[in-house]
Amino acid sequence: MGGTGAERRRAGWRLAWPAGLALAACSGSQSALDPAGSEAERVAQLFWVMLIGTGVIWSLVIGAAVYAARVRPGPHDPAISRRLIHWGGIGLPVLALTALLAYGLQLMPELRAAGDGLKIEVSGEQWWWRVRYQTADGRSIVSANEIRLPAGERVELTLASPDVIHSLWIPNLAGKVDMIPGRVNRLVLEPTRTGNFRGVCAEFCGASHALMAFAVVVVTRPEFEQWLSQEAAAATGASSAELRRGAVLFEQVGCGGCHAIRGTAAAGTIGPDLTHLASRRTLAAGILPNEPAALRRWIAAADTIKPGVRMPSFGMLPAADLDAIVAYLASLE
Repeated sequence: MGGTGAERRRAGWRLAWPAGLALAACSGSQSALDPAGSEAERVAQLFWVMLIGTGVIWSLVIGAAVYAARVRPGPHDPAISRRLIHWGGIGLPVLALTALLAYGLQLMPELRAAGDGLKIEVSGEQWWWRVRYQTADGRSIVSANEIRLPAGERVELTLASPDVIHSLWIPNLAGKVDMIPGRVNRLVLEPTRTGNFRGVCAEFCGASHALMAFAVVVVTRPEFEQWLSQEAAAATGASSAELRRGAVLFEQVGCGGCHAIRGTAAAGTIGPDLTHLASRRTLAAGILPNEPAALRRWIAAADTIKPGVRMPSFGMLPAADLDAIVAYLASLE
């Protein structure tokens, strides 16, 4: 066999690390193979069925090739060869594909059945997400770049876009659905466990397509109700001189022309609603952590961080003014 024990161990590690990477990709906050929702579970189930089916077919084809080339090389009976082509090359693929199609189609009606509870309108825009909660009691609550869901309940998402085609995809919870200008599509989610997950835009939509993500937080129903009540409230007033100065500067430099902060004069609709910005997990549509240093970077150099973004950069402001605006926005919980 040859080779020392150390050499054999090194060879074993070289073979093992690709398998380890493949297994690591099967879990995490953005993995379709780590389902945390009823639709994602069905999608993963369909994937494994297809994988096993293709594995069986691949094994049969390779086995036939090895048999013909190595075990019994040379001419074969023409009648047997024709039957093999007819049944193996035509009949078997038709039967296998028909079975897979029927299996996939029978999953759809149940996955598309919506409940009577929470509905969420999501609009994909270059390059962020407008989110509006429509509750069963008629309330409409605006947020952005984050979706919160109650565990164990069916939630209907209506999906649209005002600019270009986007595609909303939360791999752990469901398959992807396109967001097409002039059309409203629908996605039904039923999270099966609590946790933090990551959604993305899965359709190329411009220069910053890869920088268009969002956080998905699945919590218990009591936690969701508490969060929704807080999200529906207006922003709390600035409690210190520094925060009040930041609120004034926010208006003076024009931020209120694009952003809304409920309870203040800022009522812009071009950009995300910032009423409870500090309670979100991320900034700039999922690409920065929600912390003061990252917020300062975003305000000062938005076009550098996200090329093509419509938000102007305010790096020309004095450092003290930037710090005051950041402090004010970081207080909006």
